[in-house]
Amino acid sequence: MNKIEIPIYDPRPEIEALRPEIEAAIRRVLDSGRFILGPEVEAFEEEVAEYLGVRHAVGLNSGTDALVIGLRALGVGPGDEVITTPFTFFATAEAISLVGAKPVFVDIDPHTFNIDPKLIPAALSERTRAIVPVHLYGQAADMDPILAIAKEHGLKVLEDTAQAFGGEYKGQKLGTIGDAGAFSFFPTKNLGGIGDGGLIATNDDGVAEMARMLRAHGAKKKYHNEVLGYNSRLDAIQAAILRVKLPHIDEWNEARRRLAGTYNELFRDVAGVVTPYEAPYAKHVYHQYTVCILDDKRDLVQQRLGDAGIGTMVYYPVPVHRLPIFSHFKKRMPQSEKAAGQVLSLPMPLFRTGAIVDALTLVLKGLTR
Repeated sequence: MNKIEIPIYDPRPEIEALRPEIEAAIRRVLDSGRFILGPEVEAFEEEVAEYLGVRHAVGLNSGTDALVIGLRALGVGPGDEVITTPFTFFATAEAISLVGAKPVFVDIDPHTFNIDPKLIPAALSERTRAIVPVHLYGQAADMDPILAIAKEHGLKVLEDTAQAFGGEYKGQKLGTIGDAGAFSFFPTKNLGGIGDGGLIATNDDGVAEMARMLRAHGAKKKYHNEVLGYNSRLDAIQAAILRVKLPHIDEWNEARRRLAGTYNELFRDVAGVVTPYEAPYAKHVYHQYTVCILDDKRDLVQQRLGDAGIGTMVYYPVPVHRLPIFSHFKKRMPQSEKAAGQVLSLPMPLFRTGAIVDALTLVLKGLTR
């Protein structure tokens, strides 16, 4: 077998496809002399708000900051409890802790890998202030029952949409369904920059105003600080590059969906591999194409794929509630713990898809013998 190097993520082909436009955008920023916030960020905020269909989009330094500032803008703080999933990147629970609140973990639906709404009521207390569902791997969490619970108990909902830009729930863009949505533009994301970047989307004027204050040291007007805030402003170069990429996001997400369909066909007759489930309410945008490898064979499959030059990644090998910093959380999360031992994500390249399909086909033939 010829060695084919296909990493789990490679930004270079995407950049090459848009290099003239990206370089022109960078030159435009350099020529302007405006590198922090300014007209590029304002233009991006307007364009992304129009794409998402919300009143406000607030550009920030990172997806983690979007979670932290989003929680604070929604009034979450010390002494509060926030319901979330343990099967996610650490930043979700980290942000809850950073604002002084306590993350309360609720196990996942094993089909979607997202928080199971049926389990949320048992986790509520008089201190519960908010719910943070995560649209993991690009698949929508089931928002209707989550919103119903929030309404009944007077809770806020902040969507962690870091992995699902452009995804939908019943035809509505993710990150626009709850009180606010937090987005990441880390380079690996469906819409990614060439560094860190984040955003809060909301239809609530008050939340947007507070988010803008918090990103600029708690000031509406420079040198007139009203609350303790952060230095969390989106760089103009990142905004300019994201403006170049934004018009392509639907096309790119459809390419991901087509590749996921091809993967599904390739895995159809492979015993012990469970392909991703797409919920009927969701438009999955496959930030990750994640299978479950049964019968303790994940290491074998990962090794075979690696030998063929196909990069893979386990997102996530340790559920957040089992990390040392949350060792005080003693309750078992059986579905999250099971998933952590089985999941394996494959590359989702927008380009060179033929090469990975050919390589994967040969590997799977070997596994089925």
